[in-house]
Amino acid sequence: MAEVLRLGDPDAGELLTLQRAAYVTEAQAHHDLDLPPLSESLEQLAAVLRDPGCFAWGIRESGRLVAAVRILVRGSEAQVGRLVVAPDQQRRGLGRALLLAAEARLPETITRLSLFTGEHSTGPLRLYPALGYRETHRTPEHDYQLVHFEKRIAR
Repeated sequence: MAEVLRLGDPDAGELLTLQRAAYVTEAQAHHDLDLPPLSESLEQLAAVLRDPGCFAWGIRESGRLVAAVRILVRGSEAQVGRLVVAPDQQRRGLGRALLLAAEARLPETITRLSLFTGEHSTGPLRLYPALGYRETHRTPEHDYQLVHFEKRIAR
C-alpha cells in the first residue's frame, strides 16, 4: 500500500473531487442527492482542514489521491468522517488500511471514536464492525436511517 499522508489546505481541491466522486453511489443508494459531502463547498472544506482539531489523512498512488478520511478531535473523543475511496479503487482494502492508520496517529488522549453511515451503505456497514466499531443507535434522515457506531480505545 502507498504511504499514508497528512492532508491540508493544498489538498482541498483534489480532496473535494474525490469526496464527490465517492459519495455519488451513497447518494444513489439512499435516494438523497443532498448529502452534505456532495454539497460541501471548497471554502467549507478548506476551513475544516485548517481546524487544529482536524486530522485529515490520505493515500496517494502515483501522485493521485485515492483515499481520504477526516477525524475531528474534541477533548478525549473523536468523530470519524468522510472516509472515501475513489470508485475505481474500491474493494482493495484502502479504506480499512487508511482508517486503521489514521486511528493509530491520533493523540494519545483519545479514548472514544464515533462515526455514522447510511443504512444502505453496505460496504461501511461491514467494515466498521470488523474494525471494532459497535452500533449504538439509529436516527431518521429523510427516508432512511443513519447508523451510528462507537469504538472505545484503551490507552
